[in-house]
Amino acid sequence: MFPLSRLQKALRRQGIAVAYADGIYTLSNPHAQASVLLPHNFPLEEKAVRQLMEFAAVAVPGQDGHVCKACATPDFHPGSIAPVGSIVATSPDMVIPAIPGTDIACGMRLITTGLTLAQFEARKPQLLAKLKHVLLEDGRNVPLRSKAFAALFDVGPEAFIDSLHNDGLWPRVDKQRLLRELDDCIALRELGGGLRHAPEALVGTREVIRDPSLGTTGSGNHFVEIQLVDAVMDRHAAYRHGLVPGEVVVMIHSGSRDVGFFVGSRWMDRAKEAWPAGVRHPKSGLYGLTGELAGEYMDAMGVASRYAWVNRMVLAELVRDSLAQVFAQDQSRLVVDVPHNVILREHGMNIHRKGATPAREGDLALIPGSMGDYSYVATGMGNPDWLWSCSHGAGRSIRRQAMRAMRPTVGGDEMAFQCVTLREERRVEEAPMAYKKIGPVIAAQEEAGLLQSVARLKPLLTFKA
Repeated sequence: MFPLSRLQKALRRQGIAVAYADGIYTLSNPHAQASVLLPHNFPLEEKAVRQLMEFAAVAVPGQDGHVCKACATPDFHPGSIAPVGSIVATSPDMVIPAIPGTDIACGMRLITTGLTLAQFEARKPQLLAKLKHVLLEDGRNVPLRSKAFAALFDVGPEAFIDSLHNDGLWPRVDKQRLLRELDDCIALRELGGGLRHAPEALVGTREVIRDPSLGTTGSGNHFVEIQLVDAVMDRHAAYRHGLVPGEVVVMIHSGSRDVGFFVGSRWMDRAKEAWPAGVRHPKSGLYGLTGELAGEYMDAMGVASRYAWVNRMVLAELVRDSLAQVFAQDQSRLVVDVPHNVILREHGMNIHRKGATPAREGDLALIPGSMGDYSYVATGMGNPDWLWSCSHGAGRSIRRQAMRAMRPTVGGDEMAFQCVTLREERRVEEAPMAYKKIGPVIAAQEEAGLLQSVARLKPLLTFKA
């Protein structure tokens, strides 16, 4: 077991007690309690513990809203405000905007291609050049009318698809397929909206908008990755979802970009402004929203979440278009699209997930490792002890600043990998050694009953902005 004595002493000085048993850390202080699921040799980080306990203690004086439960998955590590890999359930009348933060509804999308590894390798140079141009060199052409954005934010995804016009990328997009694929987008139809919460730049007076964020991954750990279905663990589930051993697939990790920043920063400020007058502000700087404002936030978050879905969808359609041009065929289909930075109303509570994936019974989850390690497709087991959730990845073990200082030789850890980027620092910051091993992360969650593995995916080619 990871030695606790030094950490226990440090946390005890902050009033936090730590106990460990059967792979679970139990954290407690006079104001809150939380649980963390970690493999026995993974370190429990003091900053992440402190952040989780601060969120577990959020309350609004004079209001009934409160935190019901807080926990964390094996990718648990510190974030800028909220710890990554954390899940916080609140009463249905309270939300905490700082948990999704500004990266609202960041998530994963997985599509099959119908290609074998041999077919991929035969035209890999052409595909690499095409995707590099489209994904990294601003080669995309994705015009949208403001009425399409208005339909998205005010009505929903179906209305958005129905509003698409035949210009740029869109004449080559199968819109009926997009409509069918909405059924495989986890929680998308559960999210609210409202035009009043959208940035004016997308719903203003211009008829045609070329949004600079749309169809982009963003920085950090976001990516588009070509992968191979390397192994199948649950053949029945794999068959149901079209995952075939030896087939090439594409995984996309991105979120709401500028719209998420607009909504998230605005509502974190509003939560602070709504703090009761004459009451001392919390030392943590964390604020909850209750009542009508909580409902308004959920609608605003829904606007950013719908945009995040469109962004991942556009990225996938850019990939599909490139595959069709290079291989003269498109047999692709969506496996699943799932967010991991979002608040959802479930089981009579508001479930806040920060870098944690919904793992409701029977739903698919996508859990990436690193660009030098496997990724996993899993089925959620609907475990209430862990708030119907699982990890959203392996989790960082070394911060980006530390990686830049180390300047590691980037050539692959567990397996050979190829990272395509225009920014050399991405290879350093996102090198495989910066992440935990994905194997123990998956195993710990299987043993605890959070998920069941369906398939293992091997990285072939990773694109990072």
